[in-house]
Amino acid sequence: MEISLRTYQEEVVQAALKGKNSIIWLPTGGGKTRAAVYVAKRHLETKPNAKVAVLVNKVHLVDQHNSKEFQPYLGDIVKIAAISGDSLEKDFFGLVVRDSDLVICTAQILENALISKEESKKVELTDFTLLIIDECHHTHKEGVYNKIMARYVNMKMKGQRNLPQILGLTASPGTGGARSLDGAVDHVLQICANLDSVIVSTKNYIPELKNVVPKPKKRYDIVNENRLDPFGRHLKRMMSLIHEYMSSGQTLSLREMGTQEYEADVVELEKIAVGQENRLLAQCALHLRKYNDALLITDTVRMEDALRLLGEFYNTEQNNALDTTDIFLSGIFQENVVELWELASDPENENPKLAQLQCTLVEQFQDKNSRGIIFVKTRVGTHCLNDWVHTNQELQRNNIHAAVLVGAGTGPNHMTQREQKDTIQKFRDGTLNLLISTTVAEEGLDIPECNVVIRYGLLTNEIAQQQASGRARAKDSVYSVVAKAGGREERKERTNEYLEDLTSKAIDKVQSMGPREFDMRTNDLQKATVAVRALEAMKREEKRLRFSPNEVQFLCRSCFTPVAHGDDIRIVNDTQHVNINSEFKRYYKTGGQVYLERTFEDWEPGRTISCAKCGKDWGYEIKLRKTIVLPCLKIKSFSLKTAEGSRTVKQWKQVEFQVKEFEFVKYVSENFDLE
Repeated sequence: MEISLRTYQEEVVQAALKGKNSIIWLPTGGGKTRAAVYVAKRHLETKPNAKVAVLVNKVHLVDQHNSKEFQPYLGDIVKIAAISGDSLEKDFFGLVVRDSDLVICTAQILENALISKEESKKVELTDFTLLIIDECHHTHKEGVYNKIMARYVNMKMKGQRNLPQILGLTASPGTGGARSLDGAVDHVLQICANLDSVIVSTKNYIPELKNVVPKPKKRYDIVNENRLDPFGRHLKRMMSLIHEYMSSGQTLSLREMGTQEYEADVVELEKIAVGQENRLLAQCALHLRKYNDALLITDTVRMEDALRLLGEFYNTEQNNALDTTDIFLSGIFQENVVELWELASDPENENPKLAQLQCTLVEQFQDKNSRGIIFVKTRVGTHCLNDWVHTNQELQRNNIHAAVLVGAGTGPNHMTQREQKDTIQKFRDGTLNLLISTTVAEEGLDIPECNVVIRYGLLTNEIAQQQASGRARAKDSVYSVVAKAGGREERKERTNEYLEDLTSKAIDKVQSMGPREFDMRTNDLQKATVAVRALEAMKREEKRLRFSPNEVQFLCRSCFTPVAHGDDIRIVNDTQHVNINSEFKRYYKTGGQVYLERTFEDWEPGRTISCAKCGKDWGYEIKLRKTIVLPCLKIKSFSLKTAEGSRTVKQWKQVEFQVKEFEFVKYVSENFDLE
């Protein structure tokens, strides 16, 4: 099929067609991917021994880019392979690359292949002649895009030749948190340095671009909230009782209840308490976080949603009560739950933002062909709002058919990749006309043009705002911000408008630089980044060897029972951390079977495991090679006791001792009598 570009697309691909590394900056819906297909086609036609990799940051984009863009235009002339985490071919990625002209894959698959020692999986950057990086504004900090490009920049600075050409695609590089023009320019230059690329946009065909991608009508649907909120006030009184219980002999510094700042404070308090092995303080902090979650839910959706989630938490806690702290905390809830239900059942106390949201939806769905997206902060929030839509008679009379769209994963309230794909397909074909989504739908997804996009109870940056508003591309579409008058959401949204304008000015300034100045500044940034990475790597290695494994004791994070040592732990498949000490079974109990969407070559999931004493979730068992069952541990479920005190970490890569590789043959010979 012949590729036809609009004139503004022809303008932005010129640098790439000349073989220059470049970032194409076009708004959502402007046709960045189509421009990339055109560049890939020309590259494959003109470059000897050409090989192209298209990198995406989300699994579903592999199939989407393949089926919607690359396969229709290039499938008849080149060999294309689309590989994601659930593709069988990922185990032979190196061989697939050698047999293909163009590969579409998640960036993590390429990164894994670059560090692999297996011949069938391993590739080198120099195996490719063109790398296309989708949503390339994610090329920063410790993101996987930046890991790949850091390797590229290192090779370039060492004089490596035959490096692939780079083509980045983005709707907004953002300001990186900068509030000044100079700071925003520095951020854009850093993105350019990370991608070793110039940034290009249309200059001569802006009216055409605006015609193709019209901006939606933006409006603030502001709620003048003057309710007394007796439900929220009652929750805060209960939280104050917990404050009094845990503050004997010490001063607590906690910010306003019902805010993200308060959540950050109690999360830090729990970490400190775990380090001190102070169970009273740690448990109180955990319960306060649940109450704060309930306040945040009440501010976004219904009181009954908040109370239901609290009830589920306390039903679990009652089964795992250990001491007087647990009895006290559960008692507070049980003593107040009847009154809370009475308050939650009174329609006079309901969240006024829901009434405004109802008005906005009814207004926008007068046309039977209308489609819309509501962006919500949390996965829990999407499910609560979805329940509200389905039980709201006024919305049902207007034939609003809603479904949740959240990120893929195995945790609570996640979706499988198949569920994601099915939901998007139903939205495309009209079976559904409203998606209630977390930020997963903001960028990349091939979602039909929407009449209305609503930001509801959401605090995000200017990149997310631009991505979300870009979903409202239908004629006369509306971008609505439903927020409390003078509240944080309204203030943040207005700030993002300034930052969006600041991003444009920063890009203009970068583009107006002469080639010499641009090269000098980006080269300086690359040198600084290489030096910083080398220093950070050295510090990480020092930290990784800080303690001997046998000096590190694992304690259950909830009840502080000592259950293991660092030398009991082994790493399997580069990611899973198992305990090989047979005595460890005494400390945990098993639960239900774990089911994963994907299947794996040499292991399968088993049952969940939790602390036998307090019920704390520890992870799940895995069966290796269909024979050996070992517990696979979540590091965040434990505190690590060392000679320098106890600490917690979020990820295994942060532990301060060396974890040995699991040796299957050695384990079998030491634990089974095979003679």
